[in-house]
Amino acid sequence: MSKGKFITIEGGEGSGKTTLIGRLADRIKEKGYEAVTTREPGGSPIAEAIRNVILERSHTKMDGRTEALLYAASRRQHLVEIVVPAIERGAVVLCDRFIDSSLAYQGHARGLGMEAVWEINRFAVDDCMPDLTLFLDLEPEAGLARIEANALREVNRLDLEGLAFHRKVREGYLEVAGRFPERIVTIDAMRSPEFVLEDAWRYLEARLG
Repeated sequence: MSKGKFITIEGGEGSGKTTLIGRLADRIKEKGYEAVTTREPGGSPIAEAIRNVILERSHTKMDGRTEALLYAASRRQHLVEIVVPAIERGAVVLCDRFIDSSLAYQGHARGLGMEAVWEINRFAVDDCMPDLTLFLDLEPEAGLARIEANALREVNRLDLEGLAFHRKVREGYLEVAGRFPERIVTIDAMRSPEFVLEDAWRYLEARLG
């Protein structure tokens, strides 16, 4: 594999993205590839600084367009510093969230419109799109219950949104998955982490082939 792969993991709050990424990274390394795990917003020093602004719990007055622009800025810096160099050296990059999160959260749930958010991010990513996206789909009620039960998990500004918002996020994700079926695979995340892992690995291994 002369050039690496860019794999993104998407899903609502509490969908199990972090757990899955860690387990997929272990399997990728067992196959002899370099695995780079990262996240959005964040992943590099500048992008992490922007993340702190976006997710700070006290920033409840943040405008939806401000939020969308900050995500795009963080995304650009993360690509330049982390993702693109790793792909160029042949690594498999596993990223917790990418452009589809902006389409679902800001485009649909915030009501900014997917086309408007897509245009902002098209400028930011400069045609660097994932080779594969694994969308972990589950009912928002279940995801929020998982967050409440996990005392070690960071609780950020988006976690404080009401159930109606998170339902809109799921609607947005389902719409995005329908728009990009050649790239996005939907996985039932209501099941145990073991079943989710096996499904995800089947799709990922095929792309590594």
